[in-house]
Amino acid sequence: MQSKATTVAQYIRELPADRQRAIKKLRAVVKKAAPRAKEGMQYGMPAYMVGDEPLCAFASQKHYLALYVCPADVLDEFRPRLGKLDCGKGCIRFRKPEDLPLDVADEMLRKVLKRFTAAAKIRI
Repeated sequence: MQSKATTVAQYIRELPADRQRAIKKLRAVVKKAAPRAKEGMQYGMPAYMVGDEPLCAFASQKHYLALYVCPADVLDEFRPRLGKLDCGKGCIRFRKPEDLPLDVADEMLRKVLKRFTAAAKIRI
């Protein structure tokens, strides 16, 4: 579901309590992995940019939560460690917050950041 929220904090406040906890955990992982990433709203969901490059986004959908990892080929590398989670081309869908291994999400984001810094000399 696309939100009309204009900030990530507002987006989180609009969610049911159980979804708020999950999204807050994802937000903390992103901020820890990429403290200088620019946080904002894109396409009705929280999104993070490093320079001009999209790092990731996440959303509370009707039947699941989703983490969108950019670029998608990094997700492909980590698929075996995500077990039976439902993965699309560039997203990981999960129903319960505890289903997403946050350590793997952290590693994926750090891998993307290394790629960005190597390619564009972006300081993280």
